[in-house]
Amino acid sequence: MNEKSVIIITGASRGIGRTTAGLFQEKGYIVYAISRNVCEVEGVNFIKCDVTDGIRLKQVIDGIFDVEKRIDILVNNAGGGISGSVEKTATPDAKKLFDLNFFASFEAIKYVVPHMRSRKSGKIINIGSVAGAMHVPFQAFYSASKAAMEALSNCLRGELAPFGIKVTTIMPGDTQTAFTDAREKDFEKDDPDYGERIYKSITMMEKDERNGMPPFKVAQTIYRAAKCKNPKPTYTVGFSYNFFVFLNKVLPKQFVQFILNIMYAT
Repeated sequence: MNEKSVIIITGASRGIGRTTAGLFQEKGYIVYAISRNVCEVEGVNFIKCDVTDGIRLKQVIDGIFDVEKRIDILVNNAGGGISGSVEKTATPDAKKLFDLNFFASFEAIKYVVPHMRSRKSGKIINIGSVAGAMHVPFQAFYSASKAAMEALSNCLRGELAPFGIKVTTIMPGDTQTAFTDAREKDFEKDDPDYGERIYKSITMMEKDERNGMPPFKVAQTIYRAAKCKNPKPTYTVGFSYNFFVFLNKVLPKQFVQFILNIMYAT
């Protein structure tokens, strides 16, 4: 039986996922990277799979267990973004985002837990976002999906504790990845109601992302959580973002949202 730890990473063809896959491979793990697009990283086993296809996802996860006889870590990293007003976001677009950012992770967890429970050990690491704690105007569905992911993680911690399975959420702030260019924009700039405000908000946000931290910093935090015997419920990546999340907890919510509205909704 293989004694090396086995890790599954979703959304691993680029950015945080790809960097994380490479880091764990260098550290001696057996790495399975699941994504819609296959990307070659030496020593990493890439499997092409749309994570929103639950039937295919279950086949992939069960197949990995059949080969390796163990799954030690699941990193739910696959995700996307959408920009626009709540009023004018198309309902199918909002549902599609939740399918990717929340329900795909939920299903991956459902399929991996029986294998972890059989060994009475395992770690589930869900990639959330600072936007899940600090809610940004015109990013409502992204913020909502990431807040839901953190809530799911916190509930799972208690449910899975008797089986030796640890659950944690990683909350990155602005990060330099292809996520910025891949974000869907569910608005028109010439919309007389919201267009100009959304355009200014997204322009500022994308500038911050392109000047953000490198994905390796997030990958290092994921690795630290994976190695920790008792990982924390959440890890916020970056000193400044830790500070912002702390302020969000101690300052009046009305004041925090007022500042965010000035920054991103005026």
